[in-house]
Amino acid sequence: MTDVPLLDVEDLQIELITARGIVRAVDGVSFTVGEGETVTLIGESGSGKSTTAMGVLRLLPEGLAVLSGSVRISGRDVVADPAAARAVRGRTVSLIPQDPMTALSPVHTIGRQLGDALRLRHPRMSRAEIREKGTDLLAQVRIPQPDTRWKAYPHQFSGGMLQRVLIAVALAGEPRLLIADEPTSALDATVQAGVLDLLMELQEQESIGMLMITHDLGVARIVSDRIHVMKEGRFVESGPAHQIVERPTQPYTRDLLAAVPGLGAWDEDALPGTAQPGTAVQEVSR
Repeated sequence: MTDVPLLDVEDLQIELITARGIVRAVDGVSFTVGEGETVTLIGESGSGKSTTAMGVLRLLPEGLAVLSGSVRISGRDVVADPAAARAVRGRTVSLIPQDPMTALSPVHTIGRQLGDALRLRHPRMSRAEIREKGTDLLAQVRIPQPDTRWKAYPHQFSGGMLQRVLIAVALAGEPRLLIADEPTSALDATVQAGVLDLLMELQEQESIGMLMITHDLGVARIVSDRIHVMKEGRFVESGPAHQIVERPTQPYTRDLLAAVPGLGAWDEDALPGTAQPGTAVQEVSR
């Protein structure tokens, strides 16, 4: 791991211009992401975590968002130099967007969309080389029969498969840093676990740094090296993942932990059809 972080955010402030006035959505946050590590921003909806991620990538609407502080991606400050953001997006840093069902064009094949991402990184590649590298990427993210799926449309994939395609699109630029904005929020628990396992495996293989955005502490505790808990645009608690999960110091963090669903005690007598011999089952009135 190099001494210079892949992402170095210092005193980032983001003010949004709205019809009701100026809103400070992000209020002086600082954090770093190093090679091969995962840093997670966690908080409830509206806490500012996704705005932070979009600010880091300079994807907020020009003229409606004012950024200050510094955001250095591989040493280049994208706040001071907006052109630097365009140079690193899709190359040094890639985004895995939030909703796999709407992030891809429904009228173009998966191969067309993944191929376009590959051409941005390798403009001189032939069509055959693009397809070969693209199918290799689909296989890498565990898409079965990638040669056949290359010509398929998004509606022919499940939500979990589409999320894997989005990961492949993000990897097409051969990034050193991934920003994953709620990458599992639209998926059920079983598929969610598979996507998280894939992200951790890819990170271990490629030493990619990852900034994870989530509202789910259950996800954060699995994937994170460090966690920053965000409320109303500020970090209220930061530290190693095990410390935040096992020994939180702030009431807000404890409330987030308490909101994570858990399994209760097993009570087979409470299940329908498990009444003990000699007992009557009362009919539920409607």
